[in-house]
Parts: sequence; C-alpha cells; structure tokens
Amino acid sequence: MEFTLLGAAALGVSGFWLMLRWEAKRGNAAGCALDLWDAGLTSGAVGLVVGRLVAMAQVGINPIADPAQIILVRSGVSTAGASVAALLMFGFLARKSFLSSADAIGPSVLAGLAGWHVGALVTGSWLGTVSDLPWAQTVQGSDITRHPVELYAAALYVVAAFAIATWKQKGRPPRGAPAGLSLAAAGGAMLVTEPVRISLTGGPIWLYVGAVVTGFGVATWSILRQRSQT
Repeated sequence: MEFTLLGAAALGVSGFWLMLRWEAKRGNAAGCALDLWDAGLTSGAVGLVVGRLVAMAQVGINPIADPAQIILVRSGVSTAGASVAALLMFGFLARKSFLSSADAIGPSVLAGLAGWHVGALVTGSWLGTVSDLPWAQTVQGSDITRHPVELYAAALYVVAAFAIATWKQKGRPPRGAPAGLSLAAAGGAMLVTEPVRISLTGGPIWLYVGAVVTGFGVATWSILRQRSQT
C-alpha cells in the first residue's frame, strides 16, 4: 500500500472520529448500545478486504494462488463490493439495535467519506473533467484546468453530515430517518459528481441510485410510521 493512500485513509478515519466526538457531546448517540468507533472501523476494514477481493476476481486474479495481491489496494477496490460488505457487517454488529445504531453512526460515516475524498489531495487524484470555471485547478506540468471533483464530493458530505446531526439534536426525528437520509446522501453525492469524474467505464451508477432510493424510502417509512402512531 502506498503511503499516500495511507494518508487518505487516515483523513477518512479522522473525519469519522471527529464527528463521533462532536455528536457525543450533544447526546446524539443516546439509545445506542453499540460501540460506534469499533463498529465503524470493523465494518470499514471488512468492506475494504471484500472490495479488494471482488476487484481481483473481476480481473481474473486468484487470491488463493496469489494472496500478496490482496494488500495492493492501490490496484483497485470494488466500490460496490466494499459498500455492500461494510453495510452487511455493520448490520450484523448492530443487529440488536440496528435503527438506533444506524441513526447514531450515519453523520460520522458521511464525515469519514468527506475525509477520504479530501485525501485525494494527498494521492493526487482529486481532479475531474476539463473545466473553465474560476475555481478549476491544474496538475503539475499541465495547463489544462479541471474540476476539483473530490472536493465537490467532500463538501456535499460535510454539509449533509452536519445537517443530519443538527436535525438529530434539535428536531428529534423518527427512528430510522437519519440513517435513511445518511444513506441517500452517501449515494447522492457520488451520483451528482459522477458526470465530472474521469473514468473509463463510469462508476457504479446502480449502486448510487439504489442508495438514494433506499435511503429516501427508509426515511419516508420512518416518518409515516411515527405519524401513524401519534
């Protein structure tokens, strides 16, 4: 693993930790018996490994015959494989209080994603398609200005994280709604920025759309369920 990638991962973990601390002071994890720090790191680690294994399988690399390839994360990690595995792992860890735990950890996950995307500044992969906008940037040795697409995504994640966290603190949302909106925001930020990303095959649009639809569906169900009980 390259040190630049470790730096990006460190920024992601830092964003996750900082939001956990910020919310803990406001009681936003009340009712959640799960250790969110441990659950978040465990789910992220499992997602990373599974995502790498899926990426290896997609290019025909046998992890049993060549296990050293597993640690070469820079060579590719399946976004879909990592996301689904992380969600399933968290669901298993939080099975006794899933909705409360998901509500509690949602904004912190978004903050962690923001840190990860800011980490693209460290890896040097933060620019997207060509742009003439005033804030467009260039890479060293090039005169072509491009969208700072990873900063776009990071900004969207930060706004969503604080908006949902503030709603939890002041609005007393129905159980499950913050988790649903966090999931929708996670997919929505990628869906919105996808058109200005540089990619040979494009991102997993189906995954982003699925996250948005599922997230809004869960939030709507939670709100309607609360109203029916009042």
